[in-house]
Amino acid sequence: MAIIALGKINIYNKLIYEEGDGLKIMTPVVSIIGRSKSGKTTLIEKLVAELKLRGYRVATIKHAQEINYEPGRDNWRHLKAGSDATIVVSSEEAVLVKPVTTVDILDKMIRLLGEDYDIIITEGFKQADTPKIEIRYGVDSSPLKNIKRLVAVVSDKPAGTGVRQFSRQDITGLADLLEEGFIKPQRERLALYVNGKRLTLKSFPRKIISSMLVNMVSSLKGVKQVESLDVLIRKQPEKK
Repeated sequence: MAIIALGKINIYNKLIYEEGDGLKIMTPVVSIIGRSKSGKTTLIEKLVAELKLRGYRVATIKHAQEINYEPGRDNWRHLKAGSDATIVVSSEEAVLVKPVTTVDILDKMIRLLGEDYDIIITEGFKQADTPKIEIRYGVDSSPLKNIKRLVAVVSDKPAGTGVRQFSRQDITGLADLLEEGFIKPQRERLALYVNGKRLTLKSFPRKIISSMLVNMVSSLKGVKQVESLDVLIRKQPEKK
């Protein structure tokens, strides 16, 4: 029985991952299906727990009628079983839930969003190493202390020297600041991560790496124009 099962797995692997003359290598995806209340979530819980014991990184995706993440729900059970990340998908939206325990949480969330966006705006993270716009309104409108990389203040009171100031109604001015100061200068960019950490590259090596990759890919069959390029290399860990 074991030999027959392995033979079937090899056949399925070829059917799914071989395309034409090449080999399509990707993260394996297997769907657990069945009627409602048939035990899909329970089976996934057990599979996730077993694969985690074997040292693998596992993510799950839950197809649902509506997004509802709370204790006891199926996607909550996926995480409690040990899933490294779970996505809940409905017909109108998708939500990614990922446990985090490290101090560099913002950097990890930015990497999860990827490079498809022209700008990412966060609410909070006042101690993060990011440019900041401080709004001074409400019961306590005094300036926040020990804020690094402050680029603008939103307030009706004088904000002091050395920083740009906007009123809450000047959305056009703030958008201009973001567009001219951040979006346009970085429309062409290269993000390079090594072992999960982003490398800071100066202009020359950034241009060299970018040009080399684009030129190599442009020469491949079926590629007409490269507007964006995602490259992920995952190596087998060396045995100690």
